[in-house]
Amino acid sequence: MSSNASQLWAPWRSTFIMQRKARHCFFCKAKRSTDDRRHHVVARGRNVFALLNRYPYNNGHLLIAPYRHVGALSSLTKAEWTNMFHLSQRLLAKLQRRLRAQGFNVGLNLGRAAGAGVPGHLHLHIVPRWNGDTNFMPVLAHTKVVSQSLDELYALLTEQ
Repeated sequence: MSSNASQLWAPWRSTFIMQRKARHCFFCKAKRSTDDRRHHVVARGRNVFALLNRYPYNNGHLLIAPYRHVGALSSLTKAEWTNMFHLSQRLLAKLQRRLRAQGFNVGLNLGRAAGAGVPGHLHLHIVPRWNGDTNFMPVLAHTKVVSQSLDELYALLTEQ
């Protein structure tokens, strides 16, 4: 390795790289589970729930999904749509308090062509942002550094 090469320690990525593609939807698996900690489910509502993204773009990256396995926005019921945004409001406020997030990217990737990793189960992304959170790593190394473990973040977002 040359003297100006750098290393990034991200051992959790090996699980993602080495695992077989899931045959079942991880949202549906998490919604049925009673072990929220194991699935990093941080909040549950009447029609939707939220979990930590296991492969986040930034610290605090959350996913909000309906319990129903549905991929099209037009297929959401009015209650699912309303509950999704009410839960997002609650979680945005919590992320501001607990992580001191200064801004957010919030959005949906609908269909594989739009970047949906699970095109059959629609989900809303909430990505916290901070002034200056983009540094040389994404620009020069095409690498994003996430500064907190999922277990530590889970504890922070689920404590009362």
